Amino acid sequence: MPRRPRESTGGLVYHVLNRTVGREALFQTELDYVAFERILAESISRHESRLLAYCILPNHWHLLLWPREDGELSEVLRWLTVTHTQRYHAYYQTSGTGPLYQGRFKSFPVQSDEHFYTVARYVERNALTANLTDRAEAWPWGSLSLRSASEKGSGVDFAAKSTPDPFSLAERPPLAEWPVQLPQDWIALVNEPITAKELERLRTCVRRGRPYGDKDWVALTAKRLGLESSMRSAGRPRTET
Repeated sequence: MPRRPRESTGGLVYHVLNRTVGREALFQTELDYVAFERILAESISRHESRLLAYCILPNHWHLLLWPREDGELSEVLRWLTVTHTQRYHAYYQTSGTGPLYQGRFKSFPVQSDEHFYTVARYVERNALTANLTDRAEAWPWGSLSLRSASEKGSGVDFAAKSTPDPFSLAERPPLAEWPVQLPQDWIALVNEPITAKELERLRTCVRRGRPYGDKDWVALTAKRLGLESSMRSAGRPRTET
């Protein structure tokens, strides 16, 4: 089966996901998470890109990115995954044991209207969805914890939680202003359940790279980006009898 195009047109918001090989746990200690946050922050700064939301889970991560230029998304993700893999193997002395990630990242474009809120909620509540926390903002390895800390006027003291290590000195990834207004009750909204219908639609977009938005926008965006194959139903076409 031919690969779908790896489109990274500037000016569009993208949800991005990548998982470890075999879905094995990659982030097992606080330092593992801090190390990845440092690399994510470096990648965003290096490419002057815009990070809107993120969540790091034990064996995968979700990012919501808003690239300015064509090709920027691919460059950010290439540098992020290659650098993370190199530093991980160097730190754990596991060079030569194979790749960390299962392959190329998965992504889909997101319409910058009320559909953006649904995807941002999906990203920032992912640890809650996975039953890793009782409150989405309590999961420290995501952008919602940064928003919560900002509201309280304090940050997270990683130094008090981790032993001295070069990775523990990381700055947390910088969050950019959204293309839509951030609701005042955003943290409460993130903690509200996503409907089964919304969740299935989002997971379909993840699997197939299908644009997420209203019907007309999705059709136009799929055509513009050469993603028409993502609109087809999965499986073999039915045989007429």
